[in-house]
Amino acid sequence: MANDTTAVDERPPGRPVRRLENVVVRFAGDSGDGMQLTGDRFTLASAVFGNDLVTFPNFPAEIRAPAGTLAGVSSFQVHFSDYDIHTPGDAPNVLVAMNPAALRANIDDLAPGSTVIVNSDAFEERNLHKAGYETNPLEDGSLEAYQVYPVPMTSLTVEVAKDVGAKPREAERSKNFFALGLVSWMYSRPIEPTVAWNEEKFGKNRTVAESNLAALKAGWNFGETAEVFAARFEVEPAHLAAGEYRSINGNTATAYGIITAGQLAGIPVFLASYPITPASDILHELARHKNFGVRTMQAEDEIAAAGAALGAAFGGHLAVTTTSGPGLDLKSETLGLAVQLEMPLLVVDVQRGGPSTGLPTKTEQADLLAAMFGRHGESPIPVVAARTPGDCFSAVIEAARIAVEHMTPVIFLTDGYLANGSEPWMIPDPEEFEPFPVSFATEPNGPDGSFLPYLRDDRLVRPWGLPGTAGLEHRIGGLEHEDVTGNVSYVPENHDYMIRIRAAKIERIADDIPLVEVEGDPDADILVVGWGSTYGAIKAGLTQAREEGVQSAQVHLRHLNPFPSNLAEVLERYEVVLVPEMNTGQLASLLRSRFLVDARTLSKMQGVPFTAGEIASEVEKLAKERP
Repeated sequence: MANDTTAVDERPPGRPVRRLENVVVRFAGDSGDGMQLTGDRFTLASAVFGNDLVTFPNFPAEIRAPAGTLAGVSSFQVHFSDYDIHTPGDAPNVLVAMNPAALRANIDDLAPGSTVIVNSDAFEERNLHKAGYETNPLEDGSLEAYQVYPVPMTSLTVEVAKDVGAKPREAERSKNFFALGLVSWMYSRPIEPTVAWNEEKFGKNRTVAESNLAALKAGWNFGETAEVFAARFEVEPAHLAAGEYRSINGNTATAYGIITAGQLAGIPVFLASYPITPASDILHELARHKNFGVRTMQAEDEIAAAGAALGAAFGGHLAVTTTSGPGLDLKSETLGLAVQLEMPLLVVDVQRGGPSTGLPTKTEQADLLAAMFGRHGESPIPVVAARTPGDCFSAVIEAARIAVEHMTPVIFLTDGYLANGSEPWMIPDPEEFEPFPVSFATEPNGPDGSFLPYLRDDRLVRPWGLPGTAGLEHRIGGLEHEDVTGNVSYVPENHDYMIRIRAAKIERIADDIPLVEVEGDPDADILVVGWGSTYGAIKAGLTQAREEGVQSAQVHLRHLNPFPSNLAEVLERYEVVLVPEMNTGQLASLLRSRFLVDARTLSKMQGVPFTAGEIASEVEKLAKERP
């Protein structure tokens, strides 16, 4: 059922309650079965209970794939525990399958002995055929390796919903609440948060609200009265650091970070975006916060969004545009213009499987080289990446700080796993953040009383002069400009100088970012270097390897351009450097070319994140290869 079962607690008149350290539950069904909602509500209940948790939503790209087919299966996995965890779990302990397709798409991920709860009403001939089953797996013995519990969720939901006036077809839509109620009973999850949410969400449609509530309670009562399950289970609250917590996903954390960055910089936020999976929710969230001086615009395309944001930067805003891989391609020309102008523009790239449309709802880390070099000409840009959903908050603040303090566009990288995944997030104290107030140029700075827009300070940063400010008239555009004056220049030596000075400015940002820190065994010979969302899998994987006697250390990079100034020294201390990435080895190639280190690549491009076991296995293999 889970990794560890401890004492049995008799709680009459209910069932025995067995305490577990952690559980991984996966809800799976058709795209229209509400699995994302079910998982989200179960996650919230676990967060309210005080567990540590990590989630992994997984859904098809099609808006409405054919019902009952493998292509239409949607799932939501949640790992909750009484201790600090870092991944959504390598494999489910419990699978809730709402139809045959959901069972077939997910059963191979389960270890023998795992629990399978199925909506037995859905296992009729037509659905079995659409899922590719020749016989009913509930009857042919193919599931003997698992603890299988067939539950007629649909018919029971329709039955209880009759009392609130719901028609059968309407009532059937509430069967996900039955599943939620049943699993909440199994794992002693509170249902009060779901009851309150249901009333707030559907209260204006009484039939729907009451049908959902009836199904939720019916699922709970089924577990309590049907005598199908021998025991209930409980995962006690985790011992987290003291503070106020909420469950948060990466997109919401990014939106909150952008708002906070605007407050810290003391300038209004402007976000222009074109909707694209999986980045759209950042636009949706920011549109709700006009009270913080946030202005949002849904542009007609990616190019318009980037252009509008760059114009807002010229006008003195914290300018942001959000996108995913294909949109980053379209924004590249405007990014080159921002490099030429040396204007602060924050581009948020929520990476997904590519190329082209690729895997719109699946995760990948394949945009690193695009962020580094995906523009014509010599156009270096700082690159910052978040490591967890909650880390998106502080990491995007750091990206915004670099943009406005160093007058440069910055690319901030997350991915689909971070964007949609959730974890407990301690709400930070605003006093903990150091403001970085923007100082706009107000007076001419030239010896003759003119404004010199490219007269640089000791960090090679130019002044930010706003249009319309008396005495600060200056030329702006995409043509190469003369050093200091900003006038158009075709002088070869000037072009060479401007390319080098812009690159030197980016390199000097390394003096303004933290040194890289090493986690793990101090005497290790193996160093695992990661970036982005691989953090949790690497950390958990090295813990597993350590339990097998393999010493290793971990470095995780937030700043990918420029690299932290001590990275070369750190890499030189280790005999083996392993770089796990959800690409073919993009960071590894950068480390090889920059530091001449034999960085080994561990690649995974399956649309799903690394598991801890995959990292542990590779580290153990490397340890065995060493003399």
